[in-house]
Amino acid sequence: MDTTETFPFAFDARYAWILRGLGVKAGNSEVALGGGNLSVRFGRWHMSTPIGNIACYQITENYRWFKAIGIRGSLADHGLTFGTNADRGLCVKFVEPIPSLLPSPIKHPGMTLTVADVDGLAAALRRHGVTADGD
Repeated sequence: MDTTETFPFAFDARYAWILRGLGVKAGNSEVALGGGNLSVRFGRWHMSTPIGNIACYQITENYRWFKAIGIRGSLADHGLTFGTNADRGLCVKFVEPIPSLLPSPIKHPGMTLTVADVDGLAAALRRHGVTADGD
């Protein structure tokens, strides 16, 4: 039986006003792993991809706040960020890039998630057969 594990985001109070303006708060934002999918709910934004579409993950740290807070798309690598703090997160890389959340031909090859339990999400991905980048 596959149980769903949920991981709330780690909200930094310094950026709460930005996130509130986007409609993002603890009650409507989480990462879920289960049912064969990685699903993210971030305020009004939602995305889901099969766990089999995750090539690897990497724990990342120390972001610039203006590049990490909110829902962000990187111009450099087209990665997607669901960010609630600038301290620590987990970046998943996809086998097949996921579609953009906005009407756009750009697809996202990876996604960073600033959950409260980064190590727990990494462990859950490992239990589902996903390895760390470089393993």
